[in-house]
Amino acid sequence: MRALLKTEWTTFAIAIAATIITAVLTLTHSNAVATFIMSAAALATLALVVGEATEQLGHLLGPGATGVVQASIASMPELFVSFFALQAGLVTVVQSALVGSILANTLLVMGLAFLFGGWKNGTQRFGSERPRAIVILMVLAVSALVVPTLADAIHTPAEAHEETLSIAGAIVLLVVFLASIPLSLQGGPIVETAEEHQEKPWSLTRIISVLVVAGVSAAFVSDWFVEALEPTIESLHISQAFAGLVIVAIAGNAVENVVGIKLAIKNKMDYAISVVLNSSLQIALALIPILVLLSFFFTPVTLTLVLPPLLVVCLALAAILSALIVYDGESNWLEGVALIGLYVMIALSFWWG
Repeated sequence: MRALLKTEWTTFAIAIAATIITAVLTLTHSNAVATFIMSAAALATLALVVGEATEQLGHLLGPGATGVVQASIASMPELFVSFFALQAGLVTVVQSALVGSILANTLLVMGLAFLFGGWKNGTQRFGSERPRAIVILMVLAVSALVVPTLADAIHTPAEAHEETLSIAGAIVLLVVFLASIPLSLQGGPIVETAEEHQEKPWSLTRIISVLVVAGVSAAFVSDWFVEALEPTIESLHISQAFAGLVIVAIAGNAVENVVGIKLAIKNKMDYAISVVLNSSLQIALALIPILVLLSFFFTPVTLTLVLPPLLVVCLALAAILSALIVYDGESNWLEGVALIGLYVMIALSFWWG
């Protein structure tokens, strides 16, 4: 037990130290690449801290409720990063990052969770009722994003009213999100192993304190990460679309990368699926429409639901494939490989812009 506490507090101390170093590098306008690397390290260690606190929260709440809370905290960096990027006029980066976040969770993170969980535990099973409901909502949300894009692509009369259509679509998505919260909160308590049962659980005060500190720190670090990203991608000759779709999206979803994979390895698939799918759902139903509405009032450029066609197609493929995979309530390492493979192909298609 002492060794466990030592590890927890050591990780927390490293995360705070990395955050402070990143702040110093940013405020002193140090080398952008160095700031970029340090901010990535800070995000990774903060992810470990949030992952441990979220797992402890799972002892008190069901997997559904914990997934909602964790996904909300994990969305904070993306909200700040996207808002600041819109203020800077980087619409392409924001569009790519938002879609990339959904793709990273639905394909890469879930794929890695299936892969490593399957390698260790064989075929894994989970309650499929709530995951099916979540992925159906994901398909509906993606469809709502396809309609404005399709109306613009085929030059319908609605093309001239894309801002009005986007506002209406954003409001509809938010209403659906609010209606989906009771479903996401369903679920029983997480079953503990004998080893975990012997460990003393954290108090609720400690869990909330760690989540708040780590969540706020992750928001600031993500902003510094993006600030260093632009000069870094210029020196590395990476397109803004690829940077948003892959680099910013993965950095913004570092929490899910750690939590979902870790829980799958522990064979807590109900919990892992809830965390990963709830994160993607919150981005599609809440984060994107919130940013659309904010952009009309607080940023010099507006974010609409009219997306580049390739982004929409990739989003639709990810939603449909995830629905098919979780429908039977089973996962294995081969399904994980297939998800990761699709993600790699999508990422490569945006390498040149």
